[in-house]
Amino acid sequence: QVRLVESGGGLVQAGGSLRLSCTVSGSISVINDMAWYRQAPGKQRELVAGITRSGTTNYVDSVKGRFIISRDNANKMVYLQMNSLQTEDTAVYYCSADVRSSYYRNGNYWGQGTQVTVSS
Repeated sequence: QVRLVESGGGLVQAGGSLRLSCTVSGSISVINDMAWYRQAPGKQRELVAGITRSGTTNYVDSVKGRFIISRDNANKMVYLQMNSLQTEDTAVYYCSADVRSSYYRNGNYWGQGTQVTVSS
């Protein structure tokens, strides 16, 4: 079974930093694109940052210059370094991975989410 598990969320004051981690487990051949999404109460889930297998990144405008996405292909992990956090960044953060496997369904998988709360 393919599983994604996020960690690193929590409560932080505005201006602070957090680092989210996501570990992918299971018998996987290749992980293509990986990404972080977030969903705030009453809002739709939005893409925060994405990274290709080769390391090309993209960000939603609201986090550019503040967040950095990175990945460790050998250990099947993706990270989100979040700096200068704002109250508007409060949300549940989800990681996703586009997986290719000889044993499981090929396609996109999601983690269970980790709460990030930024206080003013």
